[in-house]
Amino acid sequence: MSNATEQPGVTIVGKKEHRSFRWLAYVFLIIMCVIQLLPFWLAICASSKPSDDLSSSLFLRFDFEWSNFATAITDGGILKAIVNSVIITVCSTVITCLVGAAAAYPLARRQTRGNKLVSAGILAIMMIPPLSILVPLYSFLVQIGGVNSYWGIVLVLSTTNLPLAIFLYTAFIRAIPASIDEAGMVDGASKPKIFFTLILPLLKPVTATVVIMTSVGVWNEYALSNYLITDASMQPIAPRVASFFASNSNNLGVGAAAALMAALPIVVLYLFLQRYFIEGMVAGSVK
Repeated sequence: MSNATEQPGVTIVGKKEHRSFRWLAYVFLIIMCVIQLLPFWLAICASSKPSDDLSSSLFLRFDFEWSNFATAITDGGILKAIVNSVIITVCSTVITCLVGAAAAYPLARRQTRGNKLVSAGILAIMMIPPLSILVPLYSFLVQIGGVNSYWGIVLVLSTTNLPLAIFLYTAFIRAIPASIDEAGMVDGASKPKIFFTLILPLLKPVTATVVIMTSVGVWNEYALSNYLITDASMQPIAPRVASFFASNSNNLGVGAAAALMAALPIVVLYLFLQRYFIEGMVAGSVK
């Protein structure tokens, strides 16, 4: 009888503790969301101010200064820079995903000593900062005519993002049953056909992860783009916004408007792919 009378009390206490913990989790998440969204709100408030308003107010002005966005487009060339970044980001992301998945497939399926050395080399390359090879890289691109060209910066940024992509794809493919490959071989399919028809469609979660990480990295890349693309008409968004803000440091509204326009495309991309991004990160970490 004592056990029967004590059990409901324990259950009620457990439910109360669970509810209190859940509310604390909600409060923590709300605080984190506010912290993450605060820079965007500050940028929106700053973009609403005219050039003579240097106040630090956290509220929007009723007379929103929409001319700041027009100035960023006409004088700053932000739209042209966005187009350049879209071209560079899309090409770099596609190359990174295709080459990364194709390279990871044999590394995941054949656990030979040579493949293990290659995997270790890829991990080692991930530790090398790209700027450490800037001088020989720039000299090489000058010799082959890759400076101030789309294909030159695309190849460089694709190469710098490939090690992480191969690492993620390899971890994901290792968890895919090898029986799928065996079934394809029984049907007479070749290795490339097995990869493109059977394995590649299963890589959608990790591909979304690679797409977001590569796109964000390429879109926000500043140092390499600043050195390898000096032509203002071909500059991507990061160095373009930096140079425009430097020339308009006394007009915070225009600089904030340019920064908001630069961040909008990549934020929209993340909102569309966030579910697949989280699935790919969790699957890659577990597998």
